[in-house]
Amino acid sequence: MYWCKVARTEKEFEAIAKLNYETFVEEIPQHESDPSGMRVDAFHHENVYVIVLKDQELAGMVAFRAIRPFSLDQKLGPVENLLPEDALQGQLCEVRLLAVDKKHRNGRVFYYLARALSDYAYENGYGAAVISGTVREQKLYNQLGFEPFAETVGTGDALFVPMVLTRERFDNSVAARFKQKRYSFYPGPVTQSENIQGAFLEKPISHRSYEFKVMLERVKKKLLAMSGAKHVHLLVGSGTLANEAMIAQLKVIDEKGLVLTNGAFGERIEKQAKRWQLAYDVQAYEWGTSFDLALIEKQLATGNYSWLLMTHGETSTGMLNELEQLVEICKKYSVSLCTDCVSSFGALPFQMDGVYLATGVSGKAIGTMSGLAFVFSNTEIMMSENIPAYLDIGLMANHGIPFTMPTQFVHSLENALMAYDDGARYDLLYSRMKFIEEEVKNHRIQLFTDSNYPMIFTWIEEEHPYLAEDARMSGFDLHFRSDYLIEKGLLQISCIQPDFEDAWAKFMAWFDNYRIYHV
Repeated sequence: MYWCKVARTEKEFEAIAKLNYETFVEEIPQHESDPSGMRVDAFHHENVYVIVLKDQELAGMVAFRAIRPFSLDQKLGPVENLLPEDALQGQLCEVRLLAVDKKHRNGRVFYYLARALSDYAYENGYGAAVISGTVREQKLYNQLGFEPFAETVGTGDALFVPMVLTRERFDNSVAARFKQKRYSFYPGPVTQSENIQGAFLEKPISHRSYEFKVMLERVKKKLLAMSGAKHVHLLVGSGTLANEAMIAQLKVIDEKGLVLTNGAFGERIEKQAKRWQLAYDVQAYEWGTSFDLALIEKQLATGNYSWLLMTHGETSTGMLNELEQLVEICKKYSVSLCTDCVSSFGALPFQMDGVYLATGVSGKAIGTMSGLAFVFSNTEIMMSENIPAYLDIGLMANHGIPFTMPTQFVHSLENALMAYDDGARYDLLYSRMKFIEEEVKNHRIQLFTDSNYPMIFTWIEEEHPYLAEDARMSGFDLHFRSDYLIEKGLLQISCIQPDFEDAWAKFMAWFDNYRIYHV
């Protein structure tokens, strides 16, 4: 197994120094010999080393730095004066070293290195990389996307060509044809199946047409059957928009409420409520902590609250919060329950017939393109002139379509909902959840919560803090870049992508190898 990462340990730096010596002393007479058999670059402490390993062995490495002056600056003057204009978009870096162990010079490792360098540099804000490429390997450098930008420098057997690589040049190179398959564990966007994707290739129809109205009614009927709610309102936007429209209705009520939080998305809807200047109290729990139902009932029993706002599936922790018992508690004290179900709707079957309002989306577990937001209700919502028109779900009463709606989105959603006709989608996601729960035990992975649901799992990884970053360089996209995950040092894996089984098998093989390597 070949895989990529950024070098960070002394063991890795020692292996790099040995490869440098073999390449730039013994093979290319660029430096004098040394009895240590190691060559440490003069700018070692400023370099970033991207390495390719074959199982546990260093197969190749590329080192670059961004601190000026570059070695090419010293040979040519400021390289900006010679570079083409397309190489001046963003920061510059210099590739100081590029070496592959002789046992692994099969072309594949060079391509791995070029792609890893291109991806890492691009994602860290670099627009171009310059290099002094040895003339004997100029053909290889050209295949990697490097192009000369100045005359040859050096003497004797150490002749070098100043070359430059940009993202566009790499994408058009021979190396770019070597496609590293990527495996997504993101909770969205979801890679669509051919059936779902096909809707976006069809000719759009007017959202005012009878044909579209009939299709929209079919979709609504299916959503109501899945949810158990009496009404559903579709908006063009994200889950945040759906929650905004739900909370706007609490502004219409204009009475005091209670907000429950135990994760980033509970905290987000609380901030949305604050922006609407609602009157409310908060029961804030530690992330991943279950709601205290007795305490909630005690507070609602005071009679001071007309509504309760909460998140059902807390995406940030992978925790499913209690809903059924809260429905009964709210009913007991005549409190209108409003719940963010963006992450849970479509992931598992549950009923919304006891809530006042609830939200969902077309992306996430349902598996089509993000872009349609749902607000479910169990009472008919009346139009209100006190909230912005686009957030007023009352305008959609009586089968109204007040604003433009992309027909392909609705058609794609209809195709995606077919997977729920016999419960197959629910069964698939549930089986994946049980499989993951067993796998994390077998591999000694610590989850953030035991109250999981079949959508997303939050992983505590203290032993290997760069695991997600290194996994990405090897083709595995874990969810780890959201601010709330970075702050808590967490990473996540979702089971909603269509190729989950294959992706998980490949990832765990990589992960086991990764753990052995870091022993």
